[in-house]
Amino acid sequence: MVTQMDYRLDRDLPIPLGTQLRGLIEFGIATAGLLPGERLPSVREMADLAGVAPMTVAQVYRDLKSKGLIQSFAGSGTFIADTGTRTSSYDQQVVDLHRRIDALIDEGLAMGLRSSDLAGMISARFNERQARGRRKHIVMAGNFQAATAAYARTIAEVLGAGVTVEAVTIDAIARQPVVQQKAAAADIVVTFLHRQREVAALLPGSTVTAISFLPSEETRRSLASLDPLTRVGVVSIFPEFTPLMKAGVQRFAPHVPSIAITLRDAPDLDQLLSNSDVLVYATGAEELVTRLRPGIPAFEYRHSPHPGDIKRVLGPLIEGTDITAQTKKREHEDQ
Repeated sequence: MVTQMDYRLDRDLPIPLGTQLRGLIEFGIATAGLLPGERLPSVREMADLAGVAPMTVAQVYRDLKSKGLIQSFAGSGTFIADTGTRTSSYDQQVVDLHRRIDALIDEGLAMGLRSSDLAGMISARFNERQARGRRKHIVMAGNFQAATAAYARTIAEVLGAGVTVEAVTIDAIARQPVVQQKAAAADIVVTFLHRQREVAALLPGSTVTAISFLPSEETRRSLASLDPLTRVGVVSIFPEFTPLMKAGVQRFAPHVPSIAITLRDAPDLDQLLSNSDVLVYATGAEELVTRLRPGIPAFEYRHSPHPGDIKRVLGPLIEGTDITAQTKKREHEDQ
């Protein structure tokens, strides 16, 4: 049975006709508009239907064959391939991509853009990306979304235009299959040294590495500028890091003798908040600010990725070298 799809192309769009035709067939396959076993028009028939040169159709068919989407049999024709030979994840990815494209189209139309304007913008961006080459995709896996987003921005700034860095939480990787799939598709996943094995276990087969973190420049400045007579209250979240947090505060505010520290869920938290002139809270404990007396300043003890580690550990990735061996070496050194 020959497919009955409409293969007419839009010549007002600044999108190559071959690209349009390939997209029509792929979309038909992904959305079950074209079913396994259905015969596609011959090269010449398709050329007449789409209004393109036969060589354009032949190239489209070659591209689709290389992806396993169609197959040809001498004397019989070209058919939609049996999707049983491909993974369902590919089909779902294509469907999801088309949904995002539809959402983009809807947004563009809502802004008053013409179809040719929107297509031109997409085509220009596509050509720009091709000229630069594919960007490496890095996922930063952290504890809290806001802080992790800041880490991701720092990594992107250090590595430059050759990468995109996305922020996700480790909890989301563990609990949300969509996020886990997104992280697994990244070229590399970067996280904290102490959580590297945990993240690697969540993403088997992925390249998971770790970098070290330092107290941010803003945190160090804030601590250094404290009045010597200030009573500083420090609140940590993780018990195992409480001593390190206190030591860090003392290191950058050595001139302040009155430093008290407790945990966010400790019984003496309210007492510490009421007795403090300044609150220094761990990342993730932002809600404590609302519990302070009016006029009491507070700031986060924020860390930032070590720039040297970013270049040493992640730099080779964007240079096209194999980072897997370096990651294994780093794991061995940390043991």
